Parts: sequence; C-alpha cells; structure tokens
Amino acid sequence: MNRKLDVPTADPVPPQPHAPTAAKAAPPADDEAAAHWQRNLGVCVFGSFTTIVAMTLLLPFLPLYVEQLGVKDHAAIVQWSGAAFGATFFSAALVAPLWGKLADLYGRKLMLIRSSLGMAVAMSLIGMAHSAWQLVALRLLAGLLGGYASGSMILVATQTPKARSGWALGVLSSGIMAGNLVGPLLGGFLPPLIGIRATFWASGAAIFVAFLATAFLIREKPVRKRADNASKQGAWASVDDKGPAIAMLATGLLLMVANMSIEPIITVYVAQLVKPQNVTMVAGFVMSGAALGSVISSSRLGRLADRVGHWNVIVGCLAVSALLLVPQAFVTASWQLIVLRFLMGMALGGLLPCIASVIRHNVPASVTGAILGYSVSSQYAGQVAGPLLGGFVGGHVGMRAVFLGTSILMALGALVNWRVKLARGRAAVKR
Repeated sequence: MNRKLDVPTADPVPPQPHAPTAAKAAPPADDEAAAHWQRNLGVCVFGSFTTIVAMTLLLPFLPLYVEQLGVKDHAAIVQWSGAAFGATFFSAALVAPLWGKLADLYGRKLMLIRSSLGMAVAMSLIGMAHSAWQLVALRLLAGLLGGYASGSMILVATQTPKARSGWALGVLSSGIMAGNLVGPLLGGFLPPLIGIRATFWASGAAIFVAFLATAFLIREKPVRKRADNASKQGAWASVDDKGPAIAMLATGLLLMVANMSIEPIITVYVAQLVKPQNVTMVAGFVMSGAALGSVISSSRLGRLADRVGHWNVIVGCLAVSALLLVPQAFVTASWQLIVLRFLMGMALGGLLPCIASVIRHNVPASVTGAILGYSVSSQYAGQVAGPLLGGFVGGHVGMRAVFLGTSILMALGALVNWRVKLARGRAAVKR
C-alpha cells in the first residue's frame, strides 16, 4: 500500500526497557545510527565535496595535461580533452543503478567506503599517466569506482529522520554544488604552485582522508533483507505506484539540462556583451553564478520543503526557473546575465534534495537505493544531453532559442509535476 506523499512522520522508535541495567547496555544498532545522523551528514558532505572537487579541478588545465602527455595537434588536444572529461560522467551514469542496488543489499556505508578508496587510488593514478589513452582509461575507471556523492544521497535519504530529510539533503546538495564551484578554482591556481601531477596526488590524498572518516565515523542502521518475492521482482517491480519515481527521474534530467544547456554557447553569447579581453573572465562568472546560488539556497529550500511539502517546492522551483530563463535571452549587459543565472541557481538549488525526498517517501525502503541510483543516472544523462541540445539549437536556430527552449521544458516539467501531485492527492482522499 502506498504511503501518502510528504507526510513528515518520525521514524518509529522501538520501546526501551525500563530496567536499571538496560540503561547501561549498548544501544541497539538502529538507535545508534539514528543518534549519529548529523555526524553521518557531516562526513558525507566532506566526502562529497572532496570527490566532486577532484572530478572537476582538471577543467582549467586539462588541455595542458593532454599536451604534456604527447598530443601536439590542436584538434587532437581538444578531442582528447573532451573525451577525458566526459569519460568519468559516462561511466558513472552506467554504474549508478548498480551501486544503488548493491547499497540496498549490503549497506550504504560499504558503498561509500568502496567509492572513496577507489577514487583515491584512481586520482593518484591519473597523476601518473604517460599517454592520452591512459588518461581517458583512468577517468573511466574513476567513474566506475566513484559515486560517493550519489551514495551519500542514498545514505542521508535513508538514515535521516523523515521530518528532517529535506534539510539534510539540502545541506548535502550545498556541499556537492560547492565542490563544483571550488574544483575549477583550485585547478586554476594549484598546478602553477605544485605541478599538474602533484595536483592529482593532492586530490587523491584528500579523498583518502574522506575514506578514513567514512570508515571510522559513519554509523548505519543494519540492512534488512528483502522479502523473497521483492528480491525476485527487482527494484521497479517492487514499486506499486511508479508515477512519482518516474516524475522525479524526469525532473532530475530537466535540472541538469537547464544547468548545462548554455555551456556550449556561453562564451560566444558573452562576447556580444563585453569587450574581447574580458570574455573569459565574465563567462567564468556566469558559469559559477548558478552554482553559487544553489550552494546558498539548497539547505534553506530543503528546510522549507520539510514544512510545506517537497512536491510544492519542486513545482515552484521549476516554474521560477522557467520564468528566469526568458529574460536571459534578452539581456543587454553582462551583469544582468550573471544576476539572472545566480537567481536561477537559487531556484534550482531546491530540486536535488526534494527529488531524493520524494523518492524516499514513495518507494519501499528495500529498493530506495536502486531507485535513487536511477535518479543519479538520469541526472548524468542531463549533463550529456544539455550541452548537446544547447549546442545544436544555438548553432542552427540561434542563442536566444536555447534560453527560450529550456524555459519551455522547465514550464512543462512544472506542469507535469503539478498534475502528478494533484493525482496523488486525489488518490489519497479516496483511500
């Protein structure tokens, strides 16, 4: 039987014995994990931040590293750089559902330990690459072994009291977006100080610290074995009402499309607004504006969602984003675009924590990790589809059409989520 959406109920607490000796006994594992959910959250934020920084810090110097590895032709440098950067996200998208399923079966903490140790090794090996194909292969390996941020989403979503899940996931989303913001900045000033290879080794060392914190500080409720029929059915078959989960997969895809659709055109678009010598600097501010807005707003919108309902915040965020995309197509100064991207980032910041919360409230606990894994894959798909769509539309129709087309997609997303929410409300009344 489906549970009602967004009803903030606390996790059931088993009755405690009243005998004096029981007070001195070690608490059950469930109680211990519940008591340490805030510490778990802190470790997950730190680990997600360091791994995302490691995945993105190579953006400013990737072409230089490819050239150091023996590639001299300009076109080949661009192609190898694109392949190396996209390889991690491609392989991560493929294995995210698998890691989510294994987390349901064997524990979320175990998956975080696997991910952090694997990423620490992979990042250190990237600093030892001797050819471009080795760099691409190791970036693929980093994606296959990684997934710390998505694993943290699963652990925080399932181990945090439901009444606080929106706020906790918002804090975690802030850490993830901060990693996306800080990574390229560190990649800009570390290589001149310590060298490119040492930059990778330093990031590997930071992730290894996250591995130690994960292994020794995180406490997790023991994984309950699925019923035989549920394990045979599979994750999707175990979800009676698939509407909310499918809506959240589509919403995650839209979120990343909205964030990434302007990536291929932003430098050319900014060039129409500023002097040539300022193009790259202003483009950097525009790209980081949305990430900064999400860092600021994620935890606040998550807390708001805990009070007013996660689906209400999702609909509102999508609608506001759709409205903010329209004036971006008609800006006449660079500061206007920076402000609008910042405001849009603040609106989009509420989506990631609310997506995870809605999934948690509407799927069985035994398959939450697997469905969240599919959600992560849909977001990676958006990271790939967004730049492809933006580049195609910008090149064949015009750059303004990128903003207006994305606005229409976001408005449709808000409408679909609103209708699914109403349908869920009517079904709840009939029961």
